[in-house]
Amino acid sequence: MVKIIVLGSGLVGGPMALDLAADAGMNVTVADRDKNAFQKIAGNSGIITVESDLSDPGRVKDLVRDYDFVVNAVPGFMGFQTLKALVDAGKNVIDIAFFPENVLELDELAKKRNVTVISDIGVAPGMSNLLVGYADHLLDETEDVKIYVGGLPRVREWPFEYKAVFSPVDVIEEYTRPARYIANGKMVVKPALSEPELIDFEGVGTLEAFNSDGLRSLAETIKAPNMIEKTLRYPGHIEIMKVFRETGFFHKEELTVGDVKISPLEFTSRLLFPKWKMRQGDEDLTVMKIIVEGKKDGHKLRYTFDLLDYFDRASGIHSMARTTGYTATMALRMLVNGLYDEKGVSVPEFIGKKPECVRFILEGLSEKGINYRESVEDI
Repeated sequence: MVKIIVLGSGLVGGPMALDLAADAGMNVTVADRDKNAFQKIAGNSGIITVESDLSDPGRVKDLVRDYDFVVNAVPGFMGFQTLKALVDAGKNVIDIAFFPENVLELDELAKKRNVTVISDIGVAPGMSNLLVGYADHLLDETEDVKIYVGGLPRVREWPFEYKAVFSPVDVIEEYTRPARYIANGKMVVKPALSEPELIDFEGVGTLEAFNSDGLRSLAETIKAPNMIEKTLRYPGHIEIMKVFRETGFFHKEELTVGDVKISPLEFTSRLLFPKWKMRQGDEDLTVMKIIVEGKKDGHKLRYTFDLLDYFDRASGIHSMARTTGYTATMALRMLVNGLYDEKGVSVPEFIGKKPECVRFILEGLSEKGINYRESVEDI
């Protein structure tokens, strides 16, 4: 029996636990500080729930002591310290915390502890990196990478036309964290929400794309002179978020209002999150396009990977939770089955260089109704 603990029972953590618990031979525990977070998995007698404060690294080490694998699904602001504690505890980890720190800084410690860590293994970052790494492996020379991705409500509602299909705190990070991309072989840093463009997507319509800090490890691991990732929203959303940001509503520094001290970000979050919350019956979609161009045997080729996934009415699980969480659970199964055992920290593009691992994950996702459409053409 393989013992697994999922840290965090939020929008993605809960569905991951349910997915893993469906496998014979997997004993699954979920930990969260908020017992109300366990509602998604209530009634599943095969899952053990533990109420615990995951912000304390020492407590995390004690909590995971008896488990074979850990899935790190805590919010991004505490993700790095949690992962570091897990590695130091000598645990093999699948990580989707999407923290701003550089995960490769933990590579030496992971190798010293003789453990395997697969980080950023969601949909984007995650499958975006993995498929870029796969195309890069197939090409002799990679020249251009473009990633467009977004999670959106199926029904557009004024004024935001958006719902938070993952941690709302991490959503706001997309609007404030400077965006890094590679142009002509050099790192370029632009404000988030910059350089908007309108793009048509089959089955969805016209969406607007903006710069976001989604390349992450690709900026270091893939040697291509041009690489960029953009987030997708319904047209009009960018301008609203720019007004919030430039007015100061996303600032973290506290202000004194009367006798009360509060950060604008905390105040704004209290107002926005109820409006962004997925209500009962709300459905979402995930759309992604990955374009990788380069040379093979002297010919210029373009690899394109397309994803369009919807809320699953049968299970009641949102598309973003499916496309993110099931990628992570397939990566965990990949480790359990012994298909990948590299020690240290692996980012998804490293897995992309192993075609047998790519096939395993893609086939597993397809069985769950998540299908990536691949095409290749001469250019």
